[in-house]
Order: sequence, then C-alpha cells, then structure tokens
Amino acid sequence: MDTGTHVVMGIAIGGLATLDPVIANDPVMKQSVMVAAIIGSQAPDFDTVLKLRNNATYIRNHRGITHSIPALLIWPFIIVGGIAMLTPEVNYLHLWLWTFLAVFLHVFVDIFNAYGTQALRPFSHRWVALGVINIFDPFIFLSHVVAIFIWGYGMAEPGITFLILYFILAFYYVWRISAKRKVVHHAKSLMPNATHVFVSPTMNYNKWHLVIRTPEKMQVAQSKNHEIHFFETYPFEPIPDDPVITAARVDKNLSAFLSFSPAYRWEKETLENGNLEVRFIDLRYRSKGHYPFVAIVQLNEDLQVMSSYTGWVFSEEKLQQKLSLATQ
Repeated sequence: MDTGTHVVMGIAIGGLATLDPVIANDPVMKQSVMVAAIIGSQAPDFDTVLKLRNNATYIRNHRGITHSIPALLIWPFIIVGGIAMLTPEVNYLHLWLWTFLAVFLHVFVDIFNAYGTQALRPFSHRWVALGVINIFDPFIFLSHVVAIFIWGYGMAEPGITFLILYFILAFYYVWRISAKRKVVHHAKSLMPNATHVFVSPTMNYNKWHLVIRTPEKMQVAQSKNHEIHFFETYPFEPIPDDPVITAARVDKNLSAFLSFSPAYRWEKETLENGNLEVRFIDLRYRSKGHYPFVAIVQLNEDLQVMSSYTGWVFSEEKLQQKLSLATQ
C-alpha cells in the first residue's frame, strides 16, 4: 500500500491496542505503543532508501528481505529496543506484540497488491501478488481517516472504533477477492486455453487491467463494468538464445526487471548510430495505450553495454533523457 495508508493503519493499531488492559491503564504504554505501531507500520518500506543507489537495486530488493518472515520478528525487536532505551519502564512483551501486529499488517496488506512481496522468504523467493487491492485504495484510506476522526473528537472509544473498522475491512477484502475471481473466470470463459490471467486492480472498483496468457500468445485487455475489452496481442515465446539479448541480460537493470516482471514482451533493433537496443516491456500496467514499466539496454557492435535503464517512464523523450544520463 502507499505510505499514507500505512501511516493511518499504524495509528489504528495504536488505538486498537487500548483494548489491552496493560496498555489501557498505563499512559506511558499508550504513548509507547502508538509510537511503535506507527514506526512498525512503516518499517518494512525503509528499503525505499535503495532508490538513492539506483532503480535496479530498488526493484530487485524492494518488498524483499524487509517483508520476509525473519523481518516480521526482527523489526519489532529493533523498534521496541529503541523505545525501551527512552522509556525502560514499559512492558516489553505487550509492546513487542502490538508492534509485531503493525509490522505484520503492513506485509499482509501488501500481498494483495499487483506488485506483491517476497513474504515467504527465506523458504521461497517467489513474489506473492494477489492483485486484489490497488496500491492506493480510497475506501481503505478514508475509512481509517473517518475512524481516527471519530476517536479524535471523542465520539467513541478507540479500541471498539478500530475493532469495528477492521471487521468492516475484512468483509471488504472478501468482496474484492470475490470480484477479482469473477474477472478471472470471465476472462477464462472468453479464452478457455488461458494458462494464466495477470490482474492489476485500479482505483476504479469496476476496472481491472488484464494480461491473459495462453500457450501461444499474451492478450492485453481490460475488464470494465463487467465487460472485457481486448487490446494488443503479442506472441508468448521464451527469451531467445540470441547473442545480443544474452549480452543485454547480464546488465543489472534488465536482470532486475526480469526478476520482478512475469508478463512482458521483448524487442531488438539497430539504432541509427549503429548501436543495438534491447527493450523489455511489462504488459501489466497499460495506461492510455502506453506501457510505462520498461527495461532498456543499449550495446555497441562488440556487445558491450553502453547505457541502460529500468523503471517507470511515461514518454519516449523522458526515456532517452534517462539513457543519456546513464552514459555519463
């Protein structure tokens, strides 16, 4: 989810914690748990700092080890340890448990996005991406804001307020899972030989981006108001054993892209200056006829990488600018 949603979820966990008598009866614990829950709700995304290094490192590692099973246990210890240095009189066990819940909830809700996480590490490096909830979901965010408002203005106790909120959100998630299943079932009814349907939700509850893969092709489509509209069709074929593409795959940017994207097409061309260009395009994020998530590698005639880039680009002009910067 987005940062704002994780923040309001942290506040909600801090309010929900007042149902715990150990916390409800101790002002210091109330404050400590609130601080720990807000930090814990953000902690798994601290790997965003990797953007300062380069996009390849960020794409390959974001939502990886920081969202893993060991991290679920380690983050609370780090956060509680820091808070305990300032307020040593806190109840460590109860503070750790509520901090753990904040961290766990962060990772749990991220699984429902199309981006997903490597939440099963170290047992599996597979990306778990259910494609049910958009990165930013207005209902989830605004319902938290309303609950915080109700609490802040003293209209209800925080514990019961947020408990009711999460019961409502549980039913909301069930509804979204059901809606996604209906979209997948509809897509497979139109293309019975489909082997996989990649689904990316949008902020419009009745609109979903689709990539329908069969043994022969990948069909880019959109489900809107219970109707599926088909767009581009591309052949589904393995990456060829081609010297140019093989040389490009060694590049860190393309390697990071391939570690993340499950539905893409590739193309190769010779540029006017004689250099070669290999371009991989993720098909899941079609927007206004454009595919913004790409990886590009440019090589010279000796198959040496001259420049490369991976990430989100919404115009060819911007992409060329980024490639020019990469060669400097």
